[in-house]
Formats: sequence, C-alpha cells, structure tokens
Amino acid sequence: MSSATPVGAKKFKPLTKKQISYFEKRLLEERKRVIKELVHYDETFSNSAEGDLSSYSFHMADQGTDAMEREKAFLFASKEGRFLWHVDQALRRLYRQPAEFGKCHSCGGEVGFDRLDALPHARFCIECKQREEDGKK
Repeated sequence: MSSATPVGAKKFKPLTKKQISYFEKRLLEERKRVIKELVHYDETFSNSAEGDLSSYSFHMADQGTDAMEREKAFLFASKEGRFLWHVDQALRRLYRQPAEFGKCHSCGGEVGFDRLDALPHARFCIECKQREEDGKK
C-alpha cells in the first residue's frame, strides 16, 4: 500500500458496463435539470432587463427587495453553473476513460458505488474528501 492510500480505502475495481450506463444516465439527467434551471434564471434576468415600466418599483423599500431578489437569483444561477461544470467534467471522465470512472483522484482507491449514487460527479473517496475539507479549515 502506498503512503498516500488512506487506511480505510478500498482497492479500485472498475465499474461494470451496467453501472457505467447507470451513471451516464444519472449525469445526463442532472445536466438536463441544471440547464432547465439556468434557462429559467436567464428568462428571469431577461424579463427584468426589458425596460417594462410595470416592472419598476417606485418605493425605495420595494427597490431594495427587487435588488435583493435579483442578487439571490444571480447567486443561485452561479451555483448551478458551477454544478453544471462539475457534471460536464464527470461526463468527460466517463466518456474518455470509462474503466477509470469511480477511481479516487487522490489515493487511487474506489470512490464507492453508494457515494457515486449520491453524488455522481464525485472525484474523491469519502476519506480523501474529508481530508481535503479538514485541510481547508
């Protein structure tokens, strides 16, 4: 065992074709959902920028609320955009090297079916992800 391999890490074994197909379907569904959300945010931003006078608030408190709502929508759209990037990266990994999909990028061990089922774009096993997050604190 290499020094980078965590104590509880599982040895990597490639996913079956059925499992690869399952994760491809999951990732494509997530991608479709995120794009639908982003289109919704795009429509929201487009409608507020059209210049229709009925969309303007005349009271200062309403203007503040409208600005806050636009900012929240922008933050949610930004978060969805980052998530879409992660899903696209996972699809690239899946298509380019299907035999390597589900392999931890840190220790080379198995990410695990349950973790991938919960988070199909996961790149790290749970132990390595916890170590990464602990290092950020």
